[in-house]
Amino acid sequence: MTPSNHGPYSRRSPRLAWKLAEAKARFSEVVRLAASGRPQRVTVRGRDTVVVVGAAEFDELQARAKQVTLHELLSQSPLNRLDFGEEGVRSPVRDVVL
Repeated sequence: MTPSNHGPYSRRSPRLAWKLAEAKARFSEVVRLAASGRPQRVTVRGRDTVVVVGAAEFDELQARAKQVTLHELLSQSPLNRLDFGEEGVRSPVRDVVL
C-alpha cells in the first residue's frame, strides 16, 4: 500500500500526500518524512485536510507569524500621536528633459 500522489511529485520521490487511513497505518513513516524536511499532506475524502511538518519548520513558521509588522511597530511608537498637520510643504519642481 502506498500513499496517494497529488500534485507535481514524481513517482521516484517519496510521496507527500496520504489518505487518512494510510497515514494512520503508516504514521511512523509520515512522521519520519515530515521530520526530514518534507511536509506530508493528509487527505480526507479526497480533500487536503492537514499537513504534518517537522518541529523545526513549525517553530520557524510560528516565529514568522509572531513578527511585528511595520504598521504595528509605528502604531506602538510614543511618536504616533504627533500632529504633522494637513498641509505639506510645496517645493518648486524643475523641468526635466527625458
